[in-house]
Amino acid sequence: MPTLLGKEVGPTGYGMMGLTWRQNPIPEEQAFEALKAALRNGMNFWNGGEFYGTPEYNSLVLLEHYFAKYPEDADKVVLSIKGGAGKVGGSPDGSPEGTRRSLDNCIALLKGRKKIDVFEFARRDQNVPMKTTFDVIEKEYVQTGKIGGISLSEVRAETIHEAVKITNVVFVEAELSLFSREILENGVADACAQYNIPLVAYSPMGRGFLAGKYKTIEDVDPHLRSWPWFQPGNFEINRQLASQVEAMAKKKGVTPAQLAINWTKRISTWRKGAPKTIIPIPGATTAARIDENAVEVDITDEEMAEIDVTLAKFKRAGERYPEHVPVNT
Repeated sequence: MPTLLGKEVGPTGYGMMGLTWRQNPIPEEQAFEALKAALRNGMNFWNGGEFYGTPEYNSLVLLEHYFAKYPEDADKVVLSIKGGAGKVGGSPDGSPEGTRRSLDNCIALLKGRKKIDVFEFARRDQNVPMKTTFDVIEKEYVQTGKIGGISLSEVRAETIHEAVKITNVVFVEAELSLFSREILENGVADACAQYNIPLVAYSPMGRGFLAGKYKTIEDVDPHLRSWPWFQPGNFEINRQLASQVEAMAKKKGVTPAQLAINWTKRISTWRKGAPKTIIPIPGATTAARIDENAVEVDITDEEMAEIDVTLAKFKRAGERYPEHVPVNT
């Protein structure tokens, strides 16, 4: 079993973004059922965000309500929270004042019902020295026991090399899927392996493409339709890759989502020099989907080689994010 901060976590974690960051959030009771299903399946590493929703209803507000109802679950969960996105959830603010504002707000929203195990800036603030930001977190929050540790999110390799000289990096969160393999080539995965830092893989199902969700553009969530992958021309090309994954999954007798999620974990033993620990954090809003995502699938060397051949033939079309979103910080 993987460990984070000395605590055992399941081989697959749970991404909470979809529970609250949507135009019409799902009913709270359904969200509770999803969280319970995650724990029942051993997915006890939960990844949420201060800005995953509105100031009035985000991951932390939901978690406070959940742990108020199920206090016995608090110690079972290893909780990571993204913050530092400024007053209105925009550009990162790594200033001492901005750092304290975000952390104090996150801690306050939980009302003492659960300690934040790991805190991460969603993006690095390019305008503030990393040491300035991390010194505040380390001295005022980690060393005082208010939170457990610090992680990195959506960073470039150079940021990892710099960060390890300043603090203990609990994990690095980065996008990794059959659609998004950039970190395997741009030095991020190599840096994690070099320092034995676990890699937390977000969007392992390619924002739904690899879960078999999208047959036509009408199937795509409205807020995603303006993103590069879903633009006319790109969508059709990406559907070809998704259909290849669906065919391989059918041949193996698993769902496309199960193949996609377990591929990310298998990279740790398939790719030379990969991080020893890769923990995907798929999101889902129903207990049935979470049950599906939690299934462990053994992918053989022959199957990994077959997937590599397929990936070489079918290139994803479009960048990972719209132009205004910072990446590789």
